Amino acid sequence: MTILIVVLILLVIMVGTSIAIYNRLVALRNRFKNAFAQIDVQLKRRYDLIPNLVETAKGYLKHERETLEAVIQARNQAQQIEKQVAQQPDDPDAMKKLMGAEQSLSGALGRLFALSENYPDLKANQNMMQLSEGLSSTENKIAFARQSFNDAVMNYNTAREKFPNIMFANMFGFQPAQLFEVDTTEERQAPQISF
Repeated sequence: MTILIVVLILLVIMVGTSIAIYNRLVALRNRFKNAFAQIDVQLKRRYDLIPNLVETAKGYLKHERETLEAVIQARNQAQQIEKQVAQQPDDPDAMKKLMGAEQSLSGALGRLFALSENYPDLKANQNMMQLSEGLSSTENKIAFARQSFNDAVMNYNTAREKFPNIMFANMFGFQPAQLFEVDTTEERQAPQISF
């Protein structure tokens, strides 16, 4: 009789532990998905600002059509991939594609802003200044949202990889999540400031 009670108690503990581990992994996965939703909002804002920026620059940069077209093409590609990732932010391959597309878009925007430095009338244009400020503010918000997402992914991956969680994670299909890292040389270099 006492052996049966001990076995039942152990069984209850094992089931309770399993439920707790499963629920914790679900909560952590939902946190990083929510964190990506915050990035999603900022990326959509960024994608909405870019066509206005290009339209404003078009009148001044008539001879620089390739740069303008590269910005729009990179924006459209990033936006298309972002829509796919928004549906499944736990897909590491989709996240890698988004990181590549965002890196291309950042490079194209960097070329556009570098080019605009050669056109003082464009730099002084009120619409261009407002759009540049809006885009700069959005870039900062994206960076903060990306940091929050990466923190949530790190917490999820750490909890997933701990023992005994890893056994349950593998059993129930909790895959590792991909960090959102955009590696551009512009981000890693100190800005050039001239007076």
